[in-house]
Amino acid sequence: MATKSAPTNSATKAATQPASTANASRAKADSAPKKPVRVLAGRTAPVDDAARKALLASYETAIKLAYSGKFDKAHEVFTKLLPDAPPDIAPSLRMYIATCNAEIAKRAASFDNPEERYDYAVSLLNQGHYEDAREHFEAILAANKNADYALYGLALLAAMTCDSPRCIEHLTEAIRLNPQNRTQARLDSDFESVADDPSFTELLYPEP
Repeated sequence: MATKSAPTNSATKAATQPASTANASRAKADSAPKKPVRVLAGRTAPVDDAARKALLASYETAIKLAYSGKFDKAHEVFTKLLPDAPPDIAPSLRMYIATCNAEIAKRAASFDNPEERYDYAVSLLNQGHYEDAREHFEAILAANKNADYALYGLALLAAMTCDSPRCIEHLTEAIRLNPQNRTQARLDSDFESVADDPSFTELLYPEP
């Protein structure tokens, strides 16, 4: 028996035609010469040229100097960089220059005697500049290890920063060098944060 072949479906024939046309179009497009991509003027990324790299290297060096406490040298570098600094870096340079000026001025403060330096350190303490105050108290002790008032100042600083063990350590030594510090501490409200510590109470009110 003869097998009847399936009739050709007109829909199927039509469906295959666009695919052939699409392939031909794609081949034609692939063979066409590529047009160069146009770049609008002013839209390209800025080139990080050698001058900018050198400036940034000096800028980072100055920051390291500042963080290591060499404010004089850092100030010199920041000041030299500022005139040629780009707009994105200039504000930071001005900030660092101001910081260096403040630190240099602070270190240039002169005192006729250790007591004046102590008073200055206490004023820093009252303003919340704890690390600056610590530097001056420790400088007094470096010159005179028996400066009981500097130890008392360090005890105050420790109390104000809620460091009870260190407060008691410094105050114990201050009282050993000068027993009048015990009476002073009893009246000093700055020791309020450590007042509930039994060791502090025992230090101020020892048993007879």
